[in-house]
Amino acid sequence: MSKTPNVIVFFTDQQRWDTSGLHGCPLDITPNFDRMAQAGTHIDSSITCQPVCGPARSCLQTGLYATQTGSWRNGIPLDPNLKTIAQHFKEGGYETSYIGKWHLGTTDGAVPKHERGGYDRWLAANLLEFVSDSYDCVLFDEDDQRVKLPGYRVDAMTDAAIRYIDDANKREQPFFLFLSYLEPHHQNHLDDYPPPVGYRDKYTGRWTPPDLQALGGSSGQHLGGYYGMVKRCDEALGRIQDALRSLDMSDDTIIMYTSDHGCHFKTRNAEYKRSCHEASVRVPTAFAGPGFQGGGRRSEVMSLVDLVPTLVDAAGLGVPKEMSGRSLMPILRGESKDWANEALIQISESQVGRALRTRRWKYGIVDEQGDGQTQSSSDAYDEAFLYDLESDPYELQNLIDCESHDEVAGILRVKLLAAMERAGEKRPEVRLATRDRKTQRKVSAAEVV
Repeated sequence: MSKTPNVIVFFTDQQRWDTSGLHGCPLDITPNFDRMAQAGTHIDSSITCQPVCGPARSCLQTGLYATQTGSWRNGIPLDPNLKTIAQHFKEGGYETSYIGKWHLGTTDGAVPKHERGGYDRWLAANLLEFVSDSYDCVLFDEDDQRVKLPGYRVDAMTDAAIRYIDDANKREQPFFLFLSYLEPHHQNHLDDYPPPVGYRDKYTGRWTPPDLQALGGSSGQHLGGYYGMVKRCDEALGRIQDALRSLDMSDDTIIMYTSDHGCHFKTRNAEYKRSCHEASVRVPTAFAGPGFQGGGRRSEVMSLVDLVPTLVDAAGLGVPKEMSGRSLMPILRGESKDWANEALIQISESQVGRALRTRRWKYGIVDEQGDGQTQSSSDAYDEAFLYDLESDPYELQNLIDCESHDEVAGILRVKLLAAMERAGEKRPEVRLATRDRKTQRKVSAAEVV
């Protein structure tokens, strides 16, 4: 690395991990992501800590869990007193810029300056899905002025990002650019996934993941458009990479590609996300650039909260002590082998729930009486899920009521409760699953030590 690296976050919305060819998708819709991941560092098990748009963004802006940021459901703006990733980079001498969907403010469109997380430059909308459409890209500039950009929304935003990169390259200061697309999120007022013209037919009926084959949902109606949107996002990644090559910036620029959550197409609840299942929580993630080239396919389980300290650390700014996540850089540098391989998942809105994702297992608890719109957590949960991801990667067989897996569930319960405490949560009561629900028993103190 010849100089302080520039940093670009390429952030999609609602993208399943298995849209990537590296995770088995046979349609070749992500060749640029796949190439970037193979040459750089591919996070095989990248898990969102909150599968809802606003909360996930609060985690990625701060390195904290959603219950720590206070933005634990949509509609709660980011606390302006929290230190964001933009402010960490700014203190490190970076110019910071945000383009796209924000979803952490109090408005639909223009975001007041004090709600922008400390970014220097701004071209964004708070609820991009409500103020724009697939061929009607509307953002707001630093002066809160409406800006309509020509082209399909992904292309329009990519054009704006390339213009920014070109301008920033002419300045002496390194830059941190957070590029936040809406795609492949559905367009709310249509309840549809509108791809570029001609893309839907290319992918309709081509391939359906096993969970959607088994559970149905809306995938028959929506999957072709969804894949078309993912394809255009991947083409946008290729355009960003080409711009960096043409400006001789590739060797001095870190790119992180990730998403806020996945999409289960109305199979796990009445809409698209807000569940602990892989379809909701596992996302494609890869790093490229200085410090990440040749990192290979990583088996470490990483959470969104881990991506923030990893980026800051990779830029040479150290790891902020207040962040809940961990930096992967000591592992990549060969300085350490210590990694816990677990991710805490907090569920809100559809239900009040918690889950733990390890390399092999998914264990979840739910407050059956809780209201996920008004409660961020609960004092008591019921055991609800146990999946063996090694034999059942698409989580079609819930093992929580199987006596044969009591010991596994017990170990994961202890780990989950410890993870919740580390995230600042009060240790709850957990009612164990049994074949005879009348004989439920509570977890004793000795069992969770």
